[in-house]
Amino acid sequence: MTGKIIKGVGGFYYVHVPRHGIYECKARGLFRRLGIKPLVGDNVEMKVLPEEEMTGSIEKILPRKSQLVRPASANVDQAMIVFAAADPEPNFGLLDRFMIMMQKQHVDLILCFNKIELVGPETLRSYEERYRGSGCRMAAISVKNGTGIEELRAMLQGKTTVVAGPSGVGKSSLTNTLYPQAGMVTGAISDKIRRGRNTTRHTQLFAIGDDTYWMDTPGFSSLYVDKMDPEELKDYYPEFEPYFGQCRFNGCNHISEPDCAVKRAVEAGEISRDRYEGYRHLFEELNSERRY
Repeated sequence: MTGKIIKGVGGFYYVHVPRHGIYECKARGLFRRLGIKPLVGDNVEMKVLPEEEMTGSIEKILPRKSQLVRPASANVDQAMIVFAAADPEPNFGLLDRFMIMMQKQHVDLILCFNKIELVGPETLRSYEERYRGSGCRMAAISVKNGTGIEELRAMLQGKTTVVAGPSGVGKSSLTNTLYPQAGMVTGAISDKIRRGRNTTRHTQLFAIGDDTYWMDTPGFSSLYVDKMDPEELKDYYPEFEPYFGQCRFNGCNHISEPDCAVKRAVEAGEISRDRYEGYRHLFEELNSERRY
């Protein structure tokens, strides 16, 4: 019997088999000996143990078309990064790190701002301007009043989407909106720290439509860009690409070099200054880590 892993907890894997239901499975010891870990999103062949108890054993992991390291998952078509437009205020440094993490794994990106009922159109325009040319598709929604939800559904249709973002931005509420059967627990924002409590404990897959899957992941409050030389960073800023080859120096990092086409584009308003300043900050952070 073939199914898809929708959740893994404490050594048990929950496998959804269309028209049959969800089976609680253990993986064969062979996988552990080979250093292979089943992932949420894996398509697997399983052997059913007592049918009446809906239990089984995972016998084979079918070939993966893609695999993400973080969040650990398989067979993902795209990623959606969810931040709140306000309450809590978006942490753009963290957002840029999310984007780089997904770009390093060659995943198409949707950048989604929730809680847009809390901000005016000028604020939304400033967010859109910041990420103009970044290669992301953008969605602006309000789970509270339903704005933008149908447009978002269209972006998800026919794909498996892994959803990531910090706590408190409304990911669980959005999951409940798209898939009410999920029954996700939602957490209030702390008045003291203006940050949400993380209510998603495990990566979990939901079928929200025909051939459409939603993979909810635990929230991240911090993220580090590791295993990267500072000189590589510019390759993860698509808005810089039109200016490659136009700087005075080959391999220009667009930091302190003279006659830099990217810096000229920033001055001309062709690249967001805020986004560029975030790039400079992250470049210096990576450079400092390399020195020490």
